[in-house]
Amino acid sequence: MSAENLRAFLDPDRFVAGTVGEPGSRAFYLQVRESSQMLSISIEKEQLVALSERVSLMLRELRISSSQPPVLDENVDSQPLETPIDDDFRAVAISLSYDENLEKIEIEVESENDDAVVIFLTLSQAKGFTARSKLVLDSGRPVCPFCSAPINPQGHLCPRANGYRR
Repeated sequence: MSAENLRAFLDPDRFVAGTVGEPGSRAFYLQVRESSQMLSISIEKEQLVALSERVSLMLRELRISSSQPPVLDENVDSQPLETPIDDDFRAVAISLSYDENLEKIEIEVESENDDAVVIFLTLSQAKGFTARSKLVLDSGRPVCPFCSAPINPQGHLCPRANGYRR
């Protein structure tokens, strides 16, 4: 990947997940802003689930392995996504690492066109991202306790109940 295809957010003002649309037909986005530069990345719900879980796990591991665990703010960004919400690209691969020198979590998001963005988050920003992501994910359709499939407003034909409505 060439440097011209890489955008870096070294000290972002905002990094959030959000959705557009009604549960069942929502589009998921990551938005990052640093001063006047903003980027919207469309992602799959499963990508958001995985990213949020991995960031949360990384924060837990850093707390356990540190002789002086960091104090993290519980500051959750509850503001809506910034408009207009036009995706700059669709995420096809997301990688995660920890930069010990900067003491920041590094998230790299790649597109199918070999464009990429690298986002460096403080540990508090990462904690806020995971908290907001959980809220975003929990605001979708409820999950069937028997088969784990989403339940639509009009009901759900559960395969574990032999087709009977629950």
